[in-house]
Amino acid sequence: MPSLPLISMINRMIVVQYEDFDGRARTLVFEPTVPDGSAEAPFYRNLQKMMDKVPGGKVLERTVLRYYAEPGDVLRRLGLAPDDIDFCTFDHLHVQDPRMILGSTEVIEGESAPRGPLFGGARMLVHRRELATLQSLHPMQWAWYVDGGLDGVDPARFVTFDGDIELGPGVTLLWTPGHTDGNHSLALNTPDGVWVSSENGISLDNWQPELSRIPGVRRYHRNFGREVCPNANTLEDSLDQYDSMVKEKTLADRCKADPRWLQILPSTELAPWKRFWPVVPTYVHGGIGYGEIKGGRR
Repeated sequence: MPSLPLISMINRMIVVQYEDFDGRARTLVFEPTVPDGSAEAPFYRNLQKMMDKVPGGKVLERTVLRYYAEPGDVLRRLGLAPDDIDFCTFDHLHVQDPRMILGSTEVIEGESAPRGPLFGGARMLVHRRELATLQSLHPMQWAWYVDGGLDGVDPARFVTFDGDIELGPGVTLLWTPGHTDGNHSLALNTPDGVWVSSENGISLDNWQPELSRIPGVRRYHRNFGREVCPNANTLEDSLDQYDSMVKEKTLADRCKADPRWLQILPSTELAPWKRFWPVVPTYVHGGIGYGEIKGGRR
């Protein structure tokens, strides 16, 4: 079936305010992607070079690419100052540049001065294996990581962990290896039950292929007996990723708006734009919100 050979995905940032086990107010920002940093990953840099050579490429680029709601702008709209943020984290560090978040004492290429931190004194939570990958890239991983993304970053700004960690009541980072060695998922216990967020899939179709209307996805489930449909750019271990996605499915509760679907929020989600039909998500939760985000909680 003919369709555009490209897809668009939307990054989802989640802001979580909670109390830790010592009763201290905390604010966590999950997936604060800065596009300028991601553009430096070799995969996107090479894609841009290819688009520059295509006649009418700029027109096509405007069709599939749009920037909005960058992390700093969103936090300001929420009434949060940089010093309100305690922690930030990404489910994994593909196409992420830690310098954009944590700052750098070195001048980044193309800039005129060292970059300051985006979130004040916030520290980045990162699985020990994920940080080790960025510190020593394998050639098979090179295209998806920003080489030099740690240059000039104070190592003390990272908080490393192994396995699963619970940040406070109802707020957990689950180790879900496979897509990368240090991949982890955010799990939130809310009044509507448990939500899970990661990029192990780019739509609910990945976790529930039996319900998918995307051509080939339901057929993949039926023909191969697969419970989940992992994404295609896993370099480490697709068997582990499959098991991690089943772990996410097991923990996520059913959606109250439509109990057929699980409460899973892809951290990078396939855009539900009609121009990409039929490769559009079968079901989209949209955003979630509980309570009120407040600044100055410390």
